[in-house]
Amino acid sequence: MSVHDQLVLCLCELTRLLWKLLLPLLFLCVLLIAVLVLLVLAVRFWLQSSRNARRARDGRPTVAFFHPYCNAGGGGERVLWCAIRALQRRYVDINFVVYTGDLGVTGQQILDGARRRFNIVLPRPVQFVFLRHRLLVEPGLFPHFTLLGQSVGSVFLGWEALTEFVPDLYIDSMGYTFTLPLFRYLGGCRVGSYVHYPTISTDMLSVVRERNPRFNNPDYVSNSLFLSAFKVVYYCLLAMFYGMAGSCSDLIMVNSSWTLNHILSLWRAPNRTSVVYPPCDVSAFLDVPLEEDGDKKCHSIVSIGQFRPEKDHRLQITAFKKVLDRRREGAGGREALKLVLIGGCRNQEDEDRVLMLRGLCQELGVADRVQFKLNVPFEELKREMGEATIGLHTMWNEHFGIGIVECMAAGKVILAHKSGGPQLDIVVPFEGGQTGFLADDEDSYAEAIERILALPPASRLHIRRNARQSVARFSDQEFDACFLAAMEPLMGTLER
Repeated sequence: MSVHDQLVLCLCELTRLLWKLLLPLLFLCVLLIAVLVLLVLAVRFWLQSSRNARRARDGRPTVAFFHPYCNAGGGGERVLWCAIRALQRRYVDINFVVYTGDLGVTGQQILDGARRRFNIVLPRPVQFVFLRHRLLVEPGLFPHFTLLGQSVGSVFLGWEALTEFVPDLYIDSMGYTFTLPLFRYLGGCRVGSYVHYPTISTDMLSVVRERNPRFNNPDYVSNSLFLSAFKVVYYCLLAMFYGMAGSCSDLIMVNSSWTLNHILSLWRAPNRTSVVYPPCDVSAFLDVPLEEDGDKKCHSIVSIGQFRPEKDHRLQITAFKKVLDRRREGAGGREALKLVLIGGCRNQEDEDRVLMLRGLCQELGVADRVQFKLNVPFEELKREMGEATIGLHTMWNEHFGIGIVECMAAGKVILAHKSGGPQLDIVVPFEGGQTGFLADDEDSYAEAIERILALPPASRLHIRRNARQSVARFSDQEFDACFLAAMEPLMGTLER
């Protein structure tokens, strides 16, 4: 028998063997799928039994908010407490739960923090479910593939939340979109989401495609064609799964026009999506005097925002350094200007970032003109804003910018990044008048600061008045009305 005949015979025998194994393999696959389906149904039945038992015990439905960092003190936390306050005022026969990972404090301490930082007092207490594995969504746990790691980690954290307490209505108020299918399909809950910032956006894809270095696109990636191409594929796949997870939401609220555009392109649920601007404590700053500031001996530039990498405090410091370098010593010189950075630190990583920023100030020789104020109470925040001339904000593609609105309400001349929510929704003309300034890099920020300081006091006062009048649409009252209107169809599904 020739070699060719032997090869043909071997191939025939291999084909017969595979054909004989095909049916057992198909049977095994069907069996595994059936076991998996039965397991999912069993878990769903167990979770819904837990919810029904709780409903029978309480006699009323429960709305739960997933907010692992509810004690962080940022703009997202203010949205959370205002949302709960609005719902509690409207629906007196519904319980409210907050899933949090803040293990070092009590529920009462969290509520006291909301009162101290945001001047918000809830009409009645809420129940807190403390999650032990918040580390799973910490970015520091995933030095590489951070978005994927946090997304998978959020599923496990959501599972912990779901097994601890099964609500009737689940609201993701912090952007952990991959928890939505978990609560909807396993917990049998109605689900909604308030999106502050899309986990992944077309802008992020553009940054990688164009190989631009950013805080989330380091130089070693942007300088490599292969790594950039790999990251584009990675982002595209993540965007696809992100869209699938988000599309299962019964109700979608977004905080700005910029966020709306991205969520519509990713989640593709226009009939369930609406813009609900976040609540800004406008009224608390209206008593800050509006008067000409020509007699000021020292102009203060104030920045409000958590010390996260995307806030780009480094840009603020380097632009401020350029302004100082251009000013002469003496009257109207270096001593007549200071930068005050106000913000919250969520964890050790944020505190380390503040240390790095302090080191940068020392390195640039501006440490004597830059102040850091961390986790300050509301009254101190208000006092610093009252003394400031300029409100500074440098985040690229900021989804909204509550700190920007608060600065405008306090009558400050705002200088924000020319992108995202500030450009589309906030720093826009009001009744034909200017409400602030926009910039996009170190030089343009430095030039804008000099331009603002060079304006006659009367011109600055005119811009400040326009800005204050324009932000009434971002007040707590406007948020309450829009949020309740958006939530009404979903709240109507709760059986009482």
